[in-house]
Amino acid sequence: MDSEGRIVACLQAVIAELQLAEKTIQSLRNIIGLGLREAIFNLYPDADEEFIKSFIERYRYHFLSENHQPAVMFSGAGEVLSKLYEDGYLLAIATGKGRVGLERSLDETGSKGLFHATRCADESFSKPHPQMLLEIMTVLDVEPSQTLMIGDTEYDMQMAQQAGTSALAVAYGVHDRERLLSFKPLACLDRITEILPWLETGGY
Repeated sequence: MDSEGRIVACLQAVIAELQLAEKTIQSLRNIIGLGLREAIFNLYPDADEEFIKSFIERYRYHFLSENHQPAVMFSGAGEVLSKLYEDGYLLAIATGKGRVGLERSLDETGSKGLFHATRCADESFSKPHPQMLLEIMTVLDVEPSQTLMIGDTEYDMQMAQQAGTSALAVAYGVHDRERLLSFKPLACLDRITEILPWLETGGY
């Protein structure tokens, strides 16, 4: 799901509203994938609980506002997910989004029925901590050796390493190819439509 623009816009809105020190777009892109609390600490290391509470409240307001465009899936994503589901893969989501935000995005894209398990940062430790991935494997009754973490950030790659699973990097999201490859994923793909042929040719 291509949510980068929406996340950055919401962060910028909160920063302006609370009259905080401005951040570059790159610094805002860099924290995508983390849970909101961890993202705030990354942007504002001196944040106290009152600051965090205010930031989270305003971010959620802007993210869930009707003024924002609905979530958009990457080109071909719906077809890829449907084919994987039909082929019997167990599909899951481990996300830095909160539960309300994830459910809204799944509803907007009509993809909720394709996933067998989901975990969010407001009900678990945030990436790169492995808890979300470990809980998903427990729920789906699969071993780390049977699990492939697909992600576009270094936090995804780190979570996979800590959970003992394989990782597949995708460079069409937030972090650049070189940054992802430094964590030695099985491969780094440029488009989501490359996942199916990569699997079919024995990539995993």
